[in-house]
Amino acid sequence: MKIDWRYRLLALALSMGSAWAAGPDAVARADRSLWPEALQSAKAYNLASRAEILVFAGALAEVSALDEAGLKAELHIKSADKASVLHVRDRLAQRLLENMKAARASCHDGEVFCDAVESRSALFDAAAKLPAQIPDAYRPWYANARTFHRLYAGELMRLAALFPKISSEIDTYSAVERDGSEQGDGHFLLTFDDGPTAKGGTTDSLLSTLEKLDVHGMFYMLGERLQARGRVVEQTPLPQRYRGQCTALHGWIHNSHQKWDEWQKSVLDTQILVKHTFPEQYRPFFRPPYGQRLADSGKFFSEHGLSVALWNIDSQDWNAKVSESDAAQRVLTLMLLWRRGVILFHDVHPKAEKAVPWLLEQTQSTGISWDDCRKY
Repeated sequence: MKIDWRYRLLALALSMGSAWAAGPDAVARADRSLWPEALQSAKAYNLASRAEILVFAGALAEVSALDEAGLKAELHIKSADKASVLHVRDRLAQRLLENMKAARASCHDGEVFCDAVESRSALFDAAAKLPAQIPDAYRPWYANARTFHRLYAGELMRLAALFPKISSEIDTYSAVERDGSEQGDGHFLLTFDDGPTAKGGTTDSLLSTLEKLDVHGMFYMLGERLQARGRVVEQTPLPQRYRGQCTALHGWIHNSHQKWDEWQKSVLDTQILVKHTFPEQYRPFFRPPYGQRLADSGKFFSEHGLSVALWNIDSQDWNAKVSESDAAQRVLTLMLLWRRGVILFHDVHPKAEKAVPWLLEQTQSTGISWDDCRKY
């Protein structure tokens, strides 16, 4: 398949609109070493989960309570859709309530972070009372967690404030879209974007690591990069190299599929190439670059047997400001918070290869499940 010259021109034009890809000024980083309990059981996992839920709930309430002017100043954006912010806040709060119920299943009288919360207001009230009730052993963790969750709530509310003018993973449009919330409690799926890299690159080393760990992740591929990789003669054919993994679509080039006249061609060309290259590993999912797609695109994806695959846990491993340790600790903290979901890594960066083994080690006794992409 030969690349259409129009892709090149559109790539240049769209890349000039840097606001589409711009992220938050500050990225939330967690320090798991400050948590005083080892995650060596489901009960310990639930304890840490309850704590993260309460801290984040407080931060979510604070950020979402800002008026439009406050949101613009706090989140460094030019406009803010307050209605979208409140809608996303309510949806996230409902998830937090469900997560808190699951995390409280192992509570006993007198244990910390075991507040009985049955409504959004009760959840926010419990979060507001938390600072005065923190046991001394947890105060170093709380200081870090407070900063982390304020920044993280800002990341999410920034996406909400821009939605739907700039679409993202913060919300879904139709039943053909998945965002990770459909996973069962304690179930997580690893995903990797933007590959494949050239022969011998980070994609290859990550694939080797996953095979050794017996972990099965979803690789969302760019058609342009797969085409280039396919031109190289290799001793190990690509389908064999991706044995046990799953392959899906990320578009032909890494540009927003929300404001691009040829976005459908990008999806279909990539679908043809990935299906042809990986007849067994191919899965009918499209992950839009930056999470950006048209609100009415559901019919197109349904007609072509595709689902839109978003995510709810962003490792931020693409960010130069985030180390491999930052990415891993951030993901673990968000796993405790959301208790389920789809984790976003990138196989074109080296951080996932180090972060994934650490995550498996940290959670091996907690009762969570690393889902097989072949059953997703």
